[in-house]
Amino acid sequence: MQKGNISVQTENIFPIIKQFLYSDREVFLRELVSNAVDATTKLKTLAKRGEVQGEIGDTTIEILIDESAKTLTIRDRGIGMTEEEVNKYLNQVAFSSAQEFLDKYKDEGNIIGHFGLGFYSAFMVAKRVEVLTKSYKEGAKPVKWSCEGDPEYIIEDVEKDFRGTDVVLYIENEGDKEFLERNRIEDLLNKYAKFLPVPIQFGTKTETRYEGEGDEEQEINEEVPNIINNPNPIWKKQPTELTDDDYKDMYNELYPFSPAPLFWIHLNVDHPFNLTGILYFPKIGNSIAEQRNKIQLYSNQVYVTDNVKEIVPEFLTLLHGVIDSPDIPLNVSRSYLQSDSNVRKITSHITKKVADKLNELFNKDRKGFEEKWSDLGVFIKYGMITEEKFYDRAQKFTLLKNTEGEHFTIEEYKAKVKDLQTDKYDKVIFLYTNQINEHHSYIEVAKGRNYDVLVFDNILDNHFMQHLEMKLRDVTFVRVDSDTVDMLIQKDEKNESVLSEQEQETVKSAFEVFTKETAGASVQLKALSPEDAPVVITKPEFLRRMMEMQALQGNSFGGGFPDSYNVVVNSNHPLVADKLLKLEGEERNDLAKYLYDLALLNQGMLKGKGLSNFVQKALKFVN
Repeated sequence: MQKGNISVQTENIFPIIKQFLYSDREVFLRELVSNAVDATTKLKTLAKRGEVQGEIGDTTIEILIDESAKTLTIRDRGIGMTEEEVNKYLNQVAFSSAQEFLDKYKDEGNIIGHFGLGFYSAFMVAKRVEVLTKSYKEGAKPVKWSCEGDPEYIIEDVEKDFRGTDVVLYIENEGDKEFLERNRIEDLLNKYAKFLPVPIQFGTKTETRYEGEGDEEQEINEEVPNIINNPNPIWKKQPTELTDDDYKDMYNELYPFSPAPLFWIHLNVDHPFNLTGILYFPKIGNSIAEQRNKIQLYSNQVYVTDNVKEIVPEFLTLLHGVIDSPDIPLNVSRSYLQSDSNVRKITSHITKKVADKLNELFNKDRKGFEEKWSDLGVFIKYGMITEEKFYDRAQKFTLLKNTEGEHFTIEEYKAKVKDLQTDKYDKVIFLYTNQINEHHSYIEVAKGRNYDVLVFDNILDNHFMQHLEMKLRDVTFVRVDSDTVDMLIQKDEKNESVLSEQEQETVKSAFEVFTKETAGASVQLKALSPEDAPVVITKPEFLRRMMEMQALQGNSFGGGFPDSYNVVVNSNHPLVADKLLKLEGEERNDLAKYLYDLALLNQGMLKGKGLSNFVQKALKFVN
């Protein structure tokens, strides 16, 4: 038997492990299972070279729980270790100073893996750890290493019939008893070991088979190993080997009960970096937040994280799927990821692959692309807003949809409306609505002038419009209710009012009786066509956009600044020019109020008591 102290030059490593890795203590299982996979993979490599005597046999890794003994065991049948190797790999923690380690990494959320700490993560949950190991080498004697979470260790001879390593964790602290529960361990294995390249057994399961035929048929139940992982995930295969069903089955495995994806991209790169994976385009709709953190990052099939925002551009976090690269270490800091050249290359490559795939789908099946636009639009617009390189590529397949349900690329649409919708400042005006039903009358008036109206009702559209205005320079977006139809596209065309200045003041005063009671409302008289509405509510584009942007960010513009709108009275309409002016007193006020309420109703702004009163007055007019 040999006793000694683990080589730590300044301070005891174990309190550091328990204090600073506590929030991530479940990761110990990933680290230990990953070590078992490494040992197994090394054995297979040596066997291929002819350096292992005889057949290597079953190499399944086993996870064992013994509740009575309060132990959790990770067992592999890999290369194992000699006593010399145990001394080398378990008894030397190679860094110059524990305090230096603390200073450097205390702010990192996950530091397991630095300086070979993977194995020592076991002490986050175990009071004592034993390692029983036997090397694959001919004539090697099995040994047992044990340690109780301090620098002292014991190495002694032990009986062990088969090659490989058992890591036995004695879990006695009340706060760590969860790691002796089968459901908890199974959840962790599904999270961290679901696609490890070596079969992992966790207990057994009952399988039913039938023997015999007809009346002699028998149902036979038998216990078989419960293999909890898929050692050969499809992203490690060549796309030519796979069918659409293979990709869909993998999606169901990753995201059970989710709607089928729109399509996918298979990543397979071996130069200048190694990268495999599958990225799925989900059905996003108008919901962004629910789609985030669905890409799983792996390193050689070992789960790392589902927070990949340091590796892929922000808009790509809306995708689902898997990225697997051995060039990304298991545990790294954000600053490392941001500065690492391989990570930057991976980011650039994925962005290009996504853009190329979208462009291919657009060119190959434009109709199908248009049918998917309600889901693709959120993703593509998000990318154009946040990623310059993607914007440049996406212009070719970004679509605009009008109220007739027609789709156009940006350049196609500009060409369509340029002749009629260019204003006196040489700006092409893109009219739009974000509420196609509420703005129906405004849309119809615009269409009456042969104007075209786009539908922009997406959660990102406010940002997207402003981004396009900045990029295109010669295009301006104007909501269809932001002004009267004659001013949506300013042409220096003016109608003459049939009213004198004194009559206009009389009309304006009649409406101001009611608008003065409403903050943010102002009355304007305009000489519109007699066929236009008598009163129109318009909302100034600039101020309304600012308020909507603030609301989108959860803020109240101007500290609760009221909704601002204009009450535009058509001085050429017969109800105003003839009927209103001929009335006096309460009768004039009643008609002005009725026309004002009609305009509010048309904008969906008449509610509550005001709406009830309007209905009552309308019934009186009918009677």
